[in-house]
Amino acid sequence: METHISCLFPEILAMIFSYLDVRDKGRVAQVCIAWRDASYHKSVWRGVEAKLHLRRANPSLFPSLQARGIRRVQILSLRRSLSYVIQGMPNIESLNLSGCYNLTDNGLGHAFVQEIPSLRVLNLSLCKQITDSSLGRIAQYLKNLEVLELGGCSNITNTGLLLIAWGLHRLKSLNLRSCRHVSDVGIGHLAGMTRSAAEGCLNLEYLTLQDCQKLTDLSLKHISKGLTKLRVLNLSFCGGISDAGMIHLSHMASLWSLNLRSCDNISDTGTMHLAMGTLRLSGLDVSFCDKIGDQTLAYIAQGLYQLKSLSLCSCHISDDGINRMVRQMHELRTLNIGQCVRITDKGLELIADHLTQLVGIDLYGCTKITKRGLERITQLPCLKVLNLGLWQMTESEKVRLFTVTKKESRE
Repeated sequence: METHISCLFPEILAMIFSYLDVRDKGRVAQVCIAWRDASYHKSVWRGVEAKLHLRRANPSLFPSLQARGIRRVQILSLRRSLSYVIQGMPNIESLNLSGCYNLTDNGLGHAFVQEIPSLRVLNLSLCKQITDSSLGRIAQYLKNLEVLELGGCSNITNTGLLLIAWGLHRLKSLNLRSCRHVSDVGIGHLAGMTRSAAEGCLNLEYLTLQDCQKLTDLSLKHISKGLTKLRVLNLSFCGGISDAGMIHLSHMASLWSLNLRSCDNISDTGTMHLAMGTLRLSGLDVSFCDKIGDQTLAYIAQGLYQLKSLSLCSCHISDDGINRMVRQMHELRTLNIGQCVRITDKGLELIADHLTQLVGIDLYGCTKITKRGLERITQLPCLKVLNLGLWQMTESEKVRLFTVTKKESRE
C-alpha cells in the first residue's frame, strides 16, 4: 500500500525539504498544507531570504512566512499586486524587486500606503518604469530605510534625489548606477547643499555613481563638503570628472575605497592630488584610465602607501614604475595589473621580492612575461589567486610550474 509523503512526520518532511533550494521550497509549499508547513519549518527557514514568483504565490503564504521568522523577501517575477507582500508581512526588513521590469509607480503606490518602520533594505535595480513619483512615496513611508538600490532606473532625475534627501535621513547606502539624468544639482541635494528644501542624506557611507555621465567636479565638491561619513565612492565611467575634482576628495578622512575606473580625464596629476591630501585609502581603482602612468606609482608610494588593494589594469605603467612603488607598499594584498603590456619578468621579480603579503594578482594579458617571472610570483607565501588569462602556456607547462611551486613551498 503506497504511503503519501504528506503522511510522514513533519520533522521528516522538513528534513527532506531542507535539501531543496529556496525557489523549490516555495513551489512545494503550494501543494498542500502539510508540505507548506514542512517546507517553511522554523528550523529550516528562520533568518533565510524567501525568493518568490508573485504570480504563483498564494496571498495566505505571506503571514505563514512572517510567523516563521522570514524578514527578507526577493520577488523573482511580478504578476500580482505588490501589496500582497506588504500587507502579509508588516515586519518585513528587506525587499528585493531587482529586475521586475513591469513594476510601475502605480503598483508601488498601492503597496506603500502607510509607514513601514521595519523596512531597512529596498532594491529596485533595473525597475525601469520607476520614476521620481515612486521616490516621493518611498521618502514618505520608508523613513527608516538604510539601503536603496536604484541602479539602472533611468527615469530617476534630480527631483527624485531631492525627495530622497528630504525623507531618508537614515540612508547609509545608495546606488544610482546609470541614472543618466542625475547631475550636480541632484548630488547637491543629497549632500545637503539645498538646506532650505532638504537636510540631505548626511549619513551616507556607500555611494555608487557609476556611469552618471552628467556629473562634473562640482559633484565632488558637494560630496566632500556634505557627505563627510562616506567610506566607499564609485565614480567609474564618469567621464565628466577630472583631476581638479580629486582635490576635493583628497581630504575626506573617512573615505577608504575610491573607484575611478575608466574615468578618461583622470591622469597622474589627479593621483598626485589624492596622495598629497590626508586620505587613508585602503582600495584604489584607476584601471583603464589611459592617462595614468609610472608617475602615479611614485605618488602612490609617497602618499597612499597604506593601500591594501590597487587596480591598474590597462594603464601605461612599466617595470620602472613598479620599481618606484613596491618598497613602500608593505600592506598591499591585491594587485591588478592585467593588460599592462609593458610589464616584464623584471617587474614580477620586484613584486615577488617586496610585496610579500600579496594574496591575489591579476596578470591577464601581460604578454611580455615568461615562465621565469611566473615562477617567482608563485613563490609568494600568501598567494591564493593568480589570474593569467591571455598569457599563453601549454597544459604540461602549467602542471610543471605549479607542481614545482608546491614542492618548493612544502620544503
